[in-house]
Amino acid sequence: MEDMGKYIGAGLACLGMLGAAVGVGNIFAAFLQGAMRNPSAAQAQFGTLIFGFAVTEALGIFSLLIAILLLFAV
Repeated sequence: MEDMGKYIGAGLACLGMLGAAVGVGNIFAAFLQGAMRNPSAAQAQFGTLIFGFAVTEALGIFSLLIAILLLFAV
C-alpha cells in the first residue's frame, strides 16, 4: 500500500514535465509570432525568450526531481 502511494505521487509530480513541454512550445510560438509582426524588435526580445525557456525547463526538471525523491527517498 505504501509503494502504491509513492508511485501515484511520482506520477502526479511528473505532470509538471508535461506543463514544461507545453510552456516551452508556447514561449517559442509567441516569440515567432511577435518576430514576424515586428522583425526589428525580435533581437531585443531574444534575451527574454532565453530566460523564459530556462525558467520553464527548470520547472520541468524540478518536477522530475520531486518524482525521484518520492520514489527513492521517502
